[in-house]
Amino acid sequence: MIALVAQSSSNNSNPIALFLPLILMGGVFYFLLIRPQQKRVRAQQALVNAVQEGDEVMTTGGIFGTITEIDDDEGTVLVEIAPGTRIRMVKSGISRRLTEDDDEYESEDEDQDQDPQFS
Repeated sequence: MIALVAQSSSNNSNPIALFLPLILMGGVFYFLLIRPQQKRVRAQQALVNAVQEGDEVMTTGGIFGTITEIDDDEGTVLVEIAPGTRIRMVKSGISRRLTEDDDEYESEDEDQDQDPQFS
């Protein structure tokens, strides 16, 4: 009798139980890969929209400069990379905005990296 119940329950397996591992893998894939990438994209878009004239920036190519002009219609900026040298580039080419807070943070890191034993 027990063998008949066990046999009938194994033949009528729950379809949700079959798809549960796929659903879990999809959730893990979303939270580990897709969601962090969406956060990075939103942060980059916010940075690009927040830049103003006079901001010191670094481009995706590693060029440092100061924004001298912004053209929102074309989506471009004019960046002065040296006195009298300006380049026009798309706003999305700005990788980060440099502020005084970044400089202070970097100098604190350098102070902490130095081991007093080896100074």
